[in-house]
Amino acid sequence: MSEVLTVAQLTQQIRALLENQIGEVWVEGEISNHRLHSSGHQYFTLKDERAQIQCVLFRGSAGKLASPLRDGMQVQVLGEVTVYEQRGNYQIIVKLVQPKGLGSLQARFEALKRKLAEEGLFDEDWKKPIPRFPRIVALVTSPTGAAIRDMLNILTRRASWLRILVFPVRVQGLGGETEIARALELLNRSEELGIPKPDTIVVGRGGGSLEDLWNFNEEIVARAIFASEIPVISAVGHEIDFTIADFVADLRAPTPSAAAELLAPDGVELRRHLDAMQRSLSHRLEAMLERHEQVLALLNKGALRSEPERLLREAEQRLDEQEAAFQDAAENHLREAETNLDDKLRLLERRHPSVILTEAAHGVALLEQRLHTGMDRQMEKRSVRLSGFENQLRGLGPEAVLSRGFSMTLDAKGRVILDANQVTDGDKITTRVAKGTIDSVVIKE
Repeated sequence: MSEVLTVAQLTQQIRALLENQIGEVWVEGEISNHRLHSSGHQYFTLKDERAQIQCVLFRGSAGKLASPLRDGMQVQVLGEVTVYEQRGNYQIIVKLVQPKGLGSLQARFEALKRKLAEEGLFDEDWKKPIPRFPRIVALVTSPTGAAIRDMLNILTRRASWLRILVFPVRVQGLGGETEIARALELLNRSEELGIPKPDTIVVGRGGGSLEDLWNFNEEIVARAIFASEIPVISAVGHEIDFTIADFVADLRAPTPSAAAELLAPDGVELRRHLDAMQRSLSHRLEAMLERHEQVLALLNKGALRSEPERLLREAEQRLDEQEAAFQDAAENHLREAETNLDDKLRLLERRHPSVILTEAAHGVALLEQRLHTGMDRQMEKRSVRLSGFENQLRGLGPEAVLSRGFSMTLDAKGRVILDANQVTDGDKITTRVAKGTIDSVVIKE
């Protein structure tokens, strides 16, 4: 009979099988039965025409949602397939939710971004500087969107002297990318076409979803921006939105309004700054003229006018004195340099490699002599100690004991006899004395 499992054991095995064999997966479908719990967790069913599965979106992951979930939404979810053991239902623990189709767009975005980055289109070395005070600005955007109204309002209010060219294009939908690229090409040929050449081009539109902004993620737009000889500012969407155009452009503005503010300094503030600079320049010029007038007045009153020859002779005399002082200083400097050089040469002679080697050899010889002397002394000391140890060993050895009248008796196998019970009647024994040995036979009474 096969092993009998409890319901809990079977459910645990099914859970382990699902988590190990399937694990984390992307699933696409329609949301239904969406419920937001007071804990912040969200529960819903993900279904298509043929099947459905329960989903749980915990509060921590729900904070990453771009927009609230609702029934009927077509979405793609990333989550882990598992089993809710208390009910025996299999479900998805959702980690990420995105609109249906966004995954393929995101993949295209990353692929193109990687390709253009490898080609060097994003490198800072290619970025052109944006003019600080442009005279002509071209806006490549929709003529009916909020972006064009915001930019025109800011530009005309802050920089009334600025000439603005609006190049209308579609910024959403099929074909918009071609119009944007064509606009950039024509603006770079503006002189051939008889229109003023802009100092800067702004390419942009207002906010929207990834699909809405997709025209600015097309390769044809990226290459047109890169090929433009006129500096290009990308002003697409909101501050959190990023497109391929942002990476290729010479400057990315977080919004169209920000692009307009970058291009048009506040006219009132600029005029105030220029007025302050004019006043400062006038004060400095007046002070300079006043100093020169004083110098001219002194010259007219002084000796230069009445006695120019005397002043010239005095100037020549001062020049001669300065020349003599310069020669003295130069000679002193040369003498000091020669003395310093002699000192350096003597020092160099003392530190010459041959001198250093000779001193080192002498030092080695002294060390060698000390080493031999020390070794001889150590050998002598150790020889004396060794002789003392030898005499001690001889005094304690068996020969010394035997010389004092003692003897040592061995059995037939040469073992020392310490006890009379070690031998029996008739055993042969040997007695060792100081001079020679005595062989005997044991007789026991």
